[in-house]
Amino acid sequence: MNGPLPLAARIQLPRHYRVEHADAESRAAALHLRRAVFCDEQGLFIGDDRDAIDDHAMLLVARPVLDDADFGPVVGTVRIHRIAPRVWQGSRLAVAAEFRRVGAIGGALIQLAVRSANTLGCDHFIAQVQAPNVPFFRRLHWKSVEAITLHGQPHWLMEADLAHYPPFAHGTAMRVEVRRGV
Repeated sequence: MNGPLPLAARIQLPRHYRVEHADAESRAAALHLRRAVFCDEQGLFIGDDRDAIDDHAMLLVARPVLDDADFGPVVGTVRIHRIAPRVWQGSRLAVAAEFRRVGAIGGALIQLAVRSANTLGCDHFIAQVQAPNVPFFRRLHWKSVEAITLHGQPHWLMEADLAHYPPFAHGTAMRVEVRRGV
């Protein structure tokens, strides 16, 4: 299921994606995607992965840009929230299976998550990362802090190096554009 897509399928994937804070419509789609990944695919939760954090977390989404005014469906999501003064956490990073091989969506979601928190006054940004994803996070300038177990699965508590995630300039939109193969 997670093997490389055939060449014809890779060519048909959109080349431009926008990663931004979710509106009401994309929020519903992001929650649906999370259920598909964390409940149906990974079996980490039964029925739904929502929890009390969702009541106050910011939800970020990635969508293909079809043209200047039209976007495709939500293909990736992550949530962020403040857990203490100047300490933020990211969680529930999910990318639709057929878009994982694009290679930039997860990284762009992480970039927007940490840069958004940094813009809002973050001094420390952490995440509880599934063990197989630790090398990916390390390539994105995260350090492993502690091995932990969540939902019966090995995870690592990791912290982002904020020097690699500068805050957004005042007055600019908090979003990230991804263009692949251009």
